[in-house]
Amino acid sequence: MKRVTLVVSTLVSALLLAACGSTTPSTTTASVATTTTVEPAQNLSITPAVIKSLLQAGAAYHSLPTKDFTGLAPGMTYYAYDPANITFYASAGLVASPNSLQAQIGDQDDGGYNIFVRVATAAHWTVYNDGLAAAQDVKCPITFPPSVLAVWNWKAKSCFPPQ
Repeated sequence: MKRVTLVVSTLVSALLLAACGSTTPSTTTASVATTTTVEPAQNLSITPAVIKSLLQAGAAYHSLPTKDFTGLAPGMTYYAYDPANITFYASAGLVASPNSLQAQIGDQDDGGYNIFVRVATAAHWTVYNDGLAAAQDVKCPITFPPSVLAVWNWKAKSCFPPQ
């Protein structure tokens, strides 16, 4: 009985090694190439919940209460998801409340345009002020993935919506 178990055990081991592609110096195995297809970036509709989160993040970035902003600038708000790096991107101008002189001054001095980046697993946005990116001599604070720029119809290496 012990001999049968030893023979069966040896055969099973040999089969497992063969199945795993084990080689000896005198033999070779072919490797199989695999490819992974990553979906392109997706242009997303902005929801009230996303607007709220962007306003909160933008206000905090500018050290102001959320109530100092009334919304996001129409025609200047973009939102996308890039599955290649599992990250959400948004860009928006914050609309200053007429009751907040600090927010109005900030919009005027800084240009009031912000870039938001959030890894899908993160709870909060990272905010970058890009109010002056429309100027030709200003460097963008981040590099957007080309697929995000494409779904937003922005120029390559751009940091601001087309004008």
